[in-house]
Amino acid sequence: MRIAIIPLASLLALAAPAPGIIAPAWAQNAAEPSGFRVVNRTGTDATALHAVRSPRGGQGDWGGNLLRPDRPLTEGGGFRVNPAADAGCRFDLRLVLNDGREAVLRDQDICVNRNIDLANATRPAAPTPPRPLPMAGPASRETPLAQPNQQARQVSTGTGFLVANERVMTNHHVIDNCNRVLLRTPSGHWLAAAPPARMDAQLDVALLNVPGLVGPALAFRSGPAVRRGEGVVAYGFPLAGLLSSDPKLTRGEVNGLRGIGDNPNQYQISAEVQPGNSGGPLVDMQGHVVGVVVSKLNAQAVSRRTGDIAQNVNFAIQGQAALAFARRAGVEPRLAESSGPDRATADVGEIAHRSTLFIRCEK
Repeated sequence: MRIAIIPLASLLALAAPAPGIIAPAWAQNAAEPSGFRVVNRTGTDATALHAVRSPRGGQGDWGGNLLRPDRPLTEGGGFRVNPAADAGCRFDLRLVLNDGREAVLRDQDICVNRNIDLANATRPAAPTPPRPLPMAGPASRETPLAQPNQQARQVSTGTGFLVANERVMTNHHVIDNCNRVLLRTPSGHWLAAAPPARMDAQLDVALLNVPGLVGPALAFRSGPAVRRGEGVVAYGFPLAGLLSSDPKLTRGEVNGLRGIGDNPNQYQISAEVQPGNSGGPLVDMQGHVVGVVVSKLNAQAVSRRTGDIAQNVNFAIQGQAALAFARRAGVEPRLAESSGPDRATADVGEIAHRSTLFIRCEK
């Protein structure tokens, strides 16, 4: 009697035979089956079998359980795994036993050895608690902290980000005419910027000196060139005092490679920004700086002029222009090439969060 094969996703085609029975595999030809057989030699029934292409197992990604809940793989029992034709020869294998032990083999060449015994089960190591991500903050307990002046006549807010130890980039208009500039770190500490700041009013960018501020600096993208349609994330503190005090993330795209009035130093972006986002980082989907958020189009002014309401038209200073300014100011930020697959938006947000600061301008 022929036992049916059950396909699983695009990688594995599996049979779930009774313990000790080997299901026939799909064959490339009559003499050479494409699958391989895993045999339980641990002395204990197994409740889970995982087979993934190397090096996924070594990275902790074991995929799904190939065994049915009601069909454990008993001692001496075999299970036929039938990879897809393009799955390659190198596999990582894991059996999870009734008593919690595991038997693991990595980087097995299933094209050479089509019968693989799994034995020598051990207790899995206790997971290592994740280390907290480093965040920008005071260098030490001796770093002088500051407190906002609640009696300040006028207060405005914005965003900045760490580009090197004790150096924070923001917009010129965020700190223009401030009597005192305070920065709140991701850890909640307040530090005061020390004058003078380096500024370029025409570009609308500034570099603050913040004594005692250290931490991970965001890297500027060194290549490839930014293209229209690329995904970007804006990170900052919009509408402080109205919205919650925590930073906000918005995702969008690069819509145009020039800014308002055909400005060659700006991008037009669809990531939504509000007052308070000014000076915050615009990062690509690798977490590398491609711009500095600077403004949004005044929808009311456009409506008065054109009779139409412009929606979600925002601008950022191009990263290369901001990088050139930093170098003129004597700072050499980190550079990184954006290659490989995009990160998840939440992961990009965590990268930006570690280095983004709330700015309070007191007048």
